[in-house]
Amino acid sequence: MSAPEQPALLTVKGLSAYYGESRALYGVGFAVGKGTIHSIVGANGAGKSTLLRAIVGMMNRGRAAHTAGSIEFKGRRIDALPTEEIVGLGVTMVPEGRRLFASMSVEENLVCGAFLPRCRGTLGETLEDVYSLFPRLADRRQQPVSQMSGGEQQMVAIGRALMSSPELILLDELSLGLAPIVVDQIYERIAAINARGVTCIVIEQDTERAMRVAGAVSVLLEGRVVLEGDPDELGRDRVSAAYFGIDSEGQGG
Repeated sequence: MSAPEQPALLTVKGLSAYYGESRALYGVGFAVGKGTIHSIVGANGAGKSTLLRAIVGMMNRGRAAHTAGSIEFKGRRIDALPTEEIVGLGVTMVPEGRRLFASMSVEENLVCGAFLPRCRGTLGETLEDVYSLFPRLADRRQQPVSQMSGGEQQMVAIGRALMSSPELILLDELSLGLAPIVVDQIYERIAAINARGVTCIVIEQDTERAMRVAGAVSVLLEGRVVLEGDPDELGRDRVSAAYFGIDSEGQGG
C-alpha cells in the first residue's frame, strides 16, 4: 500500500561528497517523511554508505572527506555539525559490519550507545526498552558479543543505536552475511521500532526486500539518485532497471 504523505523529518538537497579528489556523490536530493521507512538501494559502489556517513557528520574531515550541498533535520542545517552533535539532535546509525566491541558483553556494548548526558537519567529504562524489542539479548546480557551469532550481533548493533533514543535511525546493509530467516527476524524488529515512532532509513542491495518494508524508495546509481517514489507505484521492474542502469529501451546507462 502507498504510504500517506508525512512532513519531512530529513531533507537532503544537492549533496555531493568527496574523498580527497575522488567524488562519490553527485547532487543527491531526497526527503524522508516523519515516522516512515525510506529505503535506499543500489549496487556496491553506488554511494549508499557514503550518503549515510554524510548525514551523520562523518564526512566532515576537511580535505580527506568533505561534502557540498545541504542536509536538514527538523528544518535545521546539520551538514557542518560534528557527529556527536548530530546524534544529540536525534540521529543515529547502525554501520555496515556492526562495529561492536567483541570482548565486551552485550550490555556493555549497549551502554556505549548512551554516551550523551541526556541519556544518563533514563539508562535503565532505555535498556529495558531495548531488551523488550530483543528478548534474546536480555537472556545473554552478560555474554561477550564475540560468542554470538551474526544475527545476534546485528541485534546488539541496532540496540546500541537505540540507546540514544533517536528520532531517526540509519541502517546500513542489515542483511549482509545473514541467513534469510535471520534477516526476516531483523526486519520484523525494524517494523516494531518504526511502529514506536522512529523514522528509519534502510540501505539495502536486495531491492525486493527494500520495496516490501518501505513507504518510499530511492535508487542510487554511481553516486546519483536515478529513481525515487512509492515502491508500489514504481514497480519492481522499474526499480530493478534503475538499479542496473538500464533505460526504458533496455539499454545500459
